[in-house]
Amino acid sequence: MSMTPTEIVEGERLAAERGLADAQFNLGIMYGNGEGVTQGYVQAYMWLRLAAVLGHETARKNRDLIEKKMTPEQLAEAKRLAREWKPKK
Repeated sequence: MSMTPTEIVEGERLAAERGLADAQFNLGIMYGNGEGVTQGYVQAYMWLRLAAVLGHETARKNRDLIEKKMTPEQLAEAKRLAREWKPKK
């Protein structure tokens, strides 16, 4: 039995919230493309930035591409969210 898009997103979110870079990258891409979630550059950038900080090179490249599509206000909000983010145990 295959997983629904909602189940896939929730699985990635749980792993991302625990600080796993690959899951953070996947979630960032999902938000950037609107796959299983409402498209949102702020959330996409936040998750990609978190993955990039952990050394995920593809996340860094995608974060830079998303940034070019964002308003200064969106970028400021995404950076604030990334700074304030704390992994869940």
